[in-house]
Amino acid sequence: MKFLCLAYGDEKDWLELTQQEQKELLAQDEVLRSRGAFMSAVKTNVTTVTAWDGLPTTTSGSFAKSSLPLAGFSIIEAADINEAVQLVAGTPCARAKGAIEIRPLRETDGG
Repeated sequence: MKFLCLAYGDEKDWLELTQQEQKELLAQDEVLRSRGAFMSAVKTNVTTVTAWDGLPTTTSGSFAKSSLPLAGFSIIEAADINEAVQLVAGTPCARAKGAIEIRPLRETDGG
């Protein structure tokens, strides 16, 4: 089963960790990559698009409000939600005062 993992975290919390702590947390990212996960950090500039009347309207900023900025995302493979939780629990955002939002992905036939 595939899961979308949205990682929220503030860079200042990351920078408060020692280099050794950062290295240990980044090692968990490598575990996920070695299992085939697609992972990426995101830039802070955000454009939200709506087209409720058929015409695109853009606004600067996130649609969803959070106390922490979106820092990155991954798509991971896990047997179930429990395994997904265990896999992301040691990643940087989960450990450095951030949070990981896990969403199961629905299979589509969109080819």
